[in-house]
Amino acid sequence: MRSTLLRALTLLATTASAAAAQEGGERVNILAPKAGLMIWTLVIFGLLFFVLRRYAFPAITGAVEAREKALADAIEGAKRDREEAARLLAEQQRQIEAARNEAQHFIAEGRAAGDKIRADMLEQTRQQQQELLDRARRDIEGERDRAIAQLRREAVDLAIAGAGKVIEKNLDDQSNRRLVESFLASVSSSKARS
Repeated sequence: MRSTLLRALTLLATTASAAAAQEGGERVNILAPKAGLMIWTLVIFGLLFFVLRRYAFPAITGAVEAREKALADAIEGAKRDREEAARLLAEQQRQIEAARNEAQHFIAEGRAAGDKIRADMLEQTRQQQQELLDRARRDIEGERDRAIAQLRREAVDLAIAGAGKVIEKNLDDQSNRRLVESFLASVSSSKARS
């Protein structure tokens, strides 16, 4: 293709130099129309156009079409890539939203478990506290009952000692003790009724 183009340019240059040589040393008026020069110019133009159309134009149009096809393919590829990127972005956003929802679910479960554990611990503490209070009440009641019994025994002993001194007679300790205990029991029950 280049060799054909070079031949056509060489032919043009040769023709132009031949035309200039014909005129010789005369002063050339460029604006004056010359029929011979016009014919040769048209013939050279026609030959050059034929050569270019036959060899150069198909290669040029093929290159332009290939370029256009490459650009169209690139644009189509860019559209596909953009659509794929949009699809992937939507997928990632769905996954992020799902992960966010799952995290909120885990947080809610953790809070619920923490609240349940706290409620269980509070209930357990209340039960332990109630058990301690009940045990303390039982211990206090037992100590009170023991103290009352001790006071009764001491009161009986004092009453017997006092009665023995009053009567100056030595009575049987065991029978006297029963007598006084029954009297004190009747006194404490009559006080409880009133």
